[in-house]
Amino acid sequence: MADGRPFVPPSAVDVDLSAVGWGQSRTMSDFETGMWRMEEVEPELRTPIVAVDVLDRAPDWERLVQAHEWASHIVPRIRMRAVEPAFGLGNPMWSVDPEFDLDYHLRRVRLPEPADLDHALRICRHLATEPFDKARPPWMALLIEGLDDGRAVYVVKTHHSITDGMGGIQMMALLHSRRAEPTPNKPDRLPAPPEHLSDISALYEEVLDGIRRTPRRIAGLVSGTVRTAVAAVTSPFDAAGEALDYAGSLLRVVTPPPATGSPLLRERGLGRWFGILEVGLPELKAAAHAAGGSVNDAYVAALLGGFRRYHEELGVPIGKIPMGMPISMRAAADPSGGNRIAAVRFAGPATEVNPAARIRKVRAIVLALREEPALDIVEAAAPLLVRLPNRLLATWYLSQSKGLDMQASNVAGVPVPVYLAGARIERMFPFGPAPGCAVMATMVSHVGTCCIGVNLDTAAVTEPALFMRCLQEGLDEVVALGTVTEGAGDE
Repeated sequence: MADGRPFVPPSAVDVDLSAVGWGQSRTMSDFETGMWRMEEVEPELRTPIVAVDVLDRAPDWERLVQAHEWASHIVPRIRMRAVEPAFGLGNPMWSVDPEFDLDYHLRRVRLPEPADLDHALRICRHLATEPFDKARPPWMALLIEGLDDGRAVYVVKTHHSITDGMGGIQMMALLHSRRAEPTPNKPDRLPAPPEHLSDISALYEEVLDGIRRTPRRIAGLVSGTVRTAVAAVTSPFDAAGEALDYAGSLLRVVTPPPATGSPLLRERGLGRWFGILEVGLPELKAAAHAAGGSVNDAYVAALLGGFRRYHEELGVPIGKIPMGMPISMRAAADPSGGNRIAAVRFAGPATEVNPAARIRKVRAIVLALREEPALDIVEAAAPLLVRLPNRLLATWYLSQSKGLDMQASNVAGVPVPVYLAGARIERMFPFGPAPGCAVMATMVSHVGTCCIGVNLDTAAVTEPALFMRCLQEGLDEVVALGTVTEGAGDE
């Protein structure tokens, strides 16, 4: 879930290259390392982030290629591959690929006639399910042309170890322009020189970096220990209370949601199906306001309403839905790129028939979860978890994620019109990874429209078209709350 602040991309001529800090870290974090390695032993845990731009027409191909080349100059991470240190002793290191080939990462395809957006989405989901070549930078982009209405689709797939959703929006903004015309005078710099980093060299750098970090870690540990001791002596009751509060929060955060998963959604597999929904941002805001909630509350309530309708259609009783929600932990001073997210789990009130009451229940749950002191426990525990054998780590993660019927994410989007190589971007549909859960829904706002991408595990959701129709009905009933309020106010 985003912090609610829309991301306004700078004009290309205003880009301050000295301030571009996207993906500066040389080494993967422990959290990112876990995502990178778990999928090696468990393909269900692949974590591609897929962004689908719907364009009003096909962009100029040469300009598109040049835009990617330029972006790779100002963001060196685009040219970097991950190098595992020898014997797995340490975290992977980012290194400029000595054989970087833009033609491998950026491709184009023309759909056979007749073709529409659904055909393009099939290509997108096929791209999403293909594993990355981990000897290369872990991203792919594809331009899909040939839609009957003259539109085109641009899709980018990025490994989650590179960035979270908000970081992805920041990176995509480098390719997007505030104008349709070319920008010949935008700042540039030479691409990062190629590196020939071996696994032994990566291990050597990891050891040296560990030695450099040791004094800071010891100082931080000593400082923290002293502060804790002083607090315990000077304010023993306050210190004890804080410790008990954190212990209680930790128990609430790590305990699975008090809900049993749907019998319809128990299976898990590698098949994926992409569906899309859209709704006006003002309409969703009006509905949320009418029920006393936020846009995110209304969005989640609409998804839960769709879940209930799907089960009713198939004649299966439904209880509360065990679900998860990523929450952005980014601060304004944090560098671009990377991963700064925490995750919460809760029982979604899908049994609540009244959409307004459902919104209020979602709001109460989410507000309470955001205040949990132990919210970032997974990140805090990552240094220990990532040291487990990959098989054990993957098994543990699946045991947590397979119990979730849905994950819902909401990322602040772009509020102003943007272009890609001369083509106007009409919609931006995000598709988050679904590692172990049945349904992953992600919403991004774009110029007044909420674009919702739904990534379904087809082993769990065996009737995807019906499921999407039910989600649309759930969205419609929530939006109707705002319409009723407006009508009442006009009388």
